[in-house]
Amino acid sequence: MGLLDGLLGNASETDAQDIQLELSQQLSPGETVRNAYAVIRDLMVFTTKRLIMVDKQGVTGKKREYLSIPYRSIERFSMETTGHFDLDAELKIWVRGQTEPISKTFRGDKNVYDVYRALGEFAV
Repeated sequence: MGLLDGLLGNASETDAQDIQLELSQQLSPGETVRNAYAVIRDLMVFTTKRLIMVDKQGVTGKKREYLSIPYRSIERFSMETTGHFDLDAELKIWVRGQTEPISKTFRGDKNVYDVYRALGEFAV
């Protein structure tokens, strides 16, 4: 796991303390990072209050879009695992007020289970 997994599109768990420091300007007082997963260059961060999805853009990844989803706004979520010929796993999150789900694709389904389990823990 690690850098190679991230480059291949596999989710890899990231150190929560490092992400806590990185997102210190975006977190509210008393909010802490519980779990964080890197998918290629992007991040899925589970805090004590919300899910933060960080989309790193551009060649350097310096430009970033932060999508904050309060757990109470997550209506449902689904996971599609890999098959014999389809090697990609997919995670979909439906957010109240949006017709289309937020989709994330993972190469292989090894770590999609961890992200799905984290959603089950925090979004219920």
